[in-house]
Amino acid sequence: MLEDILPLVNFDSDFLFAELDSLGITAILMTLSKAYGVDLESTDVTPKNFKNLNSLVELVKSKQNQG
Repeated sequence: MLEDILPLVNFDSDFLFAELDSLGITAILMTLSKAYGVDLESTDVTPKNFKNLNSLVELVKSKQNQG
């Protein structure tokens, strides 16, 4: 799903945060929020949460568990 909106980003990277600009980060937040019904905010944008694809999955899971 994310590769469709950001085809030039290497989502297999362990340095995902370094590959993204502000528009890419915003696109990810909006896409994941809508797809999984969670509220992702700018405070969720940290190098830890955006380290790699697995860390994004964990972020979404934690938000789902909070709601």
